[in-house]
Amino acid sequence: MKQAKVLTDKELKRVIEYVDAVDRYAERNRAMILLTHYLGLRVSELANLRTDNVLNEHGELNDVIYLNAEQTKGSKSRRVFVGKKAKAVLNRYFKHATNASKRTYLFSTQQSHKFNVNALTQLFKRWYARAGIVGASSHSGRRGMITKLAASGVSVRVIAEIVGHANIGTTQRYIDVNDEMMSNAVELV
Repeated sequence: MKQAKVLTDKELKRVIEYVDAVDRYAERNRAMILLTHYLGLRVSELANLRTDNVLNEHGELNDVIYLNAEQTKGSKSRRVFVGKKAKAVLNRYFKHATNASKRTYLFSTQQSHKFNVNALTQLFKRWYARAGIVGASSHSGRRGMITKLAASGVSVRVIAEIVGHANIGTTQRYIDVNDEMMSNAVELV
């Protein structure tokens, strides 16, 4: 099976501009797209993300999101560290989304139901296709995050822990090696 395309910054911007321009649920959809890129969430984790995973009892954003075994692939709980970009996305979402902080699930459908994982996967595919990005899928954000971390010199072992992989071989398959990475690598010699 072909792997999901890793988006350039320009392509990600194009997808966000598309969603912002034509989507009546732009704030929700923008947040979902960007969180896959900034947190490396799987679409199933995104669908199962609860408001109380993201906000503490005082209504403030958590620095770490704790996902329980039922929310993750492989039935293993994991921690998701929330960086500045992801916090900015979440703050914007809570500012604009009506009653988002009072919902059980962080993201819901127009009927206020939890997203079905397959439906959410198809929604991601549609956003990318309509923005003119060929080969992108709901996994593009996760692959992109892993690739950016690797290109920045983060150890594959650390990346594997961040994204919840038990085996670094799995993590290595996610890394999209490109000409820029190889050019930068040989300059280190």
